[in-house]
Amino acid sequence: MIPLGISFIPTQQSTDIAVLAKRAEDLGFDSIWVPEQHTLPVKVEKPVPRLWGDIVDPLIALARASAATTTLKLGTAVLVVPARNPITLAKEVATLDMYSGGRFLFGIGVGGLREEGEVLGVDFDHRWTQGKESVEAMKELWIKEESEYHGRYFDFPPVYCFPKPERKPYPPIILGSTAPNAFKRIAAWGDGWLPMDITTEEVAHGRSELDRLAKANGRDPRSIEISVMGVPPDAESIERYTKAGADRIVLGVGGQEDDMESMEEVASKVF
Repeated sequence: MIPLGISFIPTQQSTDIAVLAKRAEDLGFDSIWVPEQHTLPVKVEKPVPRLWGDIVDPLIALARASAATTTLKLGTAVLVVPARNPITLAKEVATLDMYSGGRFLFGIGVGGLREEGEVLGVDFDHRWTQGKESVEAMKELWIKEESEYHGRYFDFPPVYCFPKPERKPYPPIILGSTAPNAFKRIAAWGDGWLPMDITTEEVAHGRSELDRLAKANGRDPRSIEISVMGVPPDAESIERYTKAGADRIVLGVGGQEDDMESMEEVASKVF
């Protein structure tokens, strides 16, 4: 059976992620995914759910989940990389991966809220360029004993950055994007695709394009995984998305007060 993960929005009102993650592992889910919302400006041009401003830090949440589990993979869906210093982020990611025994799945994005990006120093109009630089810098920090990087947005001399990730050479970089150039980016410097609310036809197209571009970049197409979020929690839907090319399905757990009950209900439908 295809691996099934769950995603939920952790806040002060939701179930303790340590409790939820342990139960998810016991139920048979392969992974748990949490989002990131650094901050929520009070005034934005395009309103977003107020709940997003209550989301906890994803890496700290997943560290708590890791301590309560042994096999459950721990994913961000997604972490906004241009909004963080890559040296600090590289250390945080490597520490989580080390303590979890190599279970971290690094789902990344670049943010879609201009007002938030500007508060955090993101070059919003060129955020994918900035995000790519951040990933490049982190790879240097994860792989090399003495690491340095010189780019437009991030520039630092040789430094020591430890610990190194448990997973070698580093946790998989999974792009949560449906932007026009997403497939080119994944094939060039990513390890997976994490789309949300897309059709089976779009999955099949993505699989075809990623296979083609991987070969063009001298890569094994099987090294690039597709994890699809937003699939209905029923066997028929899961089978359709699997046949379309998905390698993992991530099922949503709704609500704040009833997230544990919702997860139990989802599990009863898919296992």
